Amino acid sequence: MDKLSIYIADDHAIVVDGLKEILRAQPNWQIIGTAGNGQELVDLISVRRSDVVILDINMPKMNGIQCTEWIKKHFPATKVIILTMFPEKTYVDQLINAGADGCLLKSRGSQDLIDAIERVTSGRSYFDTIKDFAEKDKYPMFNLSERELEIIRLIINGKTSADIAGQLFISEHTVKTHRKNIFRKIGINSISQLATFAINNNLLSQI
Repeated sequence: MDKLSIYIADDHAIVVDGLKEILRAQPNWQIIGTAGNGQELVDLISVRRSDVVILDINMPKMNGIQCTEWIKKHFPATKVIILTMFPEKTYVDQLINAGADGCLLKSRGSQDLIDAIERVTSGRSYFDTIKDFAEKDKYPMFNLSERELEIIRLIINGKTSADIAGQLFISEHTVKTHRKNIFRKIGINSISQLATFAINNNLLSQI
């Protein structure tokens, strides 16, 4: 049985790493490439078509809607799932019109993403309910302080401990202490897991 081939496209490299960690746990799925913007994705899929594409709605060069339109024009059999942090119904309407097979809020959990992929590859669509897109997202903060949330956003944005210390005018030791406390509170032990946490809890909308 051939493995399900998947492309991931997001302009946050650490988000891509988090998605890869989720998808690689599925034995019959294979990530065949990643892209940091819409044009890179188009270049990749032009050379090798995939079964599924997971992409961010907001990317440079070509956004998620433009990419979806292009993919569906040239490779209509490829399933497209959009990840978005925008909970407005108008975005869902635009994605449906562009031909997307599914759309998932970034506040959703990893199992929701897996369910979405399984659903679209079985020939059905997967869109979060209109109610979900009409309401403001809420996410548990695990008793994180505003400073810790700020540091999470900076880490996700690729900043080192030294960078964060300079930007926040605190010592590098203090940054490392905050980082240790963040990992303990969330119950994680790696940056890729932090990226997954950020996706699941919609922190990317604040970067």
